[in-house]
Amino acid sequence: MGGQACILYGASEFSRDTDIALHASNENIELLRDALRHLQARRIALPPFDRTFLEQGHAIHFRSYHPDAFRIRIDVMSVIRGVDHFEDIWARRTPFALPTGEEIYLMSLPDLVRSKKTQQDKDWPMIRRLIEADYINNENPTIERVRFWLRESRTPCILIELAREYKSESESILSARSILESVYSEDESAIEEQLEKEQKLEREIDRQYWKPLLSELEDLRREGYDTEEEV
Repeated sequence: MGGQACILYGASEFSRDTDIALHASNENIELLRDALRHLQARRIALPPFDRTFLEQGHAIHFRSYHPDAFRIRIDVMSVIRGVDHFEDIWARRTPFALPTGEEIYLMSLPDLVRSKKTQQDKDWPMIRRLIEADYINNENPTIERVRFWLRESRTPCILIELAREYKSESESILSARSILESVYSEDESAIEEQLEKEQKLEREIDRQYWKPLLSELEDLRREGYDTEEEV
């Protein structure tokens, strides 16, 4: 659901880690624990590897020390701000065949875009690149895909093109995304200003979402929990 998924969707990025969305059942947690042991992984930060923390929205961070995956970081989450429950994410997953013939599942592109609306500077250019790649590679989009681009695109020229070609769809989304009012004027600098306001608002929402979770981590540190341990 992170940088690896972005690469596979055609938005190149140097991926620093592997992000995994996990349904936090006891069975899945044990399966993941077995895989992490195989990778000789250690938990490298708080909180502890526990279902309760996953269900609260925390990310749990590991690092592999297996020779074939040395120092690869693995981040696991079950609840993601702005994204639906895991069952809905799973229903919308995108299968992807690896060169080895194995099949893996990516978070759907709309869900991935929503998950990238964070405080991190690197995520906002990635949203832009993800949608640009999808727009360029879809010659015959469905109406639902067009609506997705209108809701989420962060590229002024693409928004202008969409508003010209799909006027009724853009008008139907206007109430949910007021930035589209600026699109009709085809003033790219005005659109960029509106995009910046959108980003600031989302970043603040994300900041407020993480405040209580970060406070919980501080409480764990004060209680003396180890910040690193074997799986």
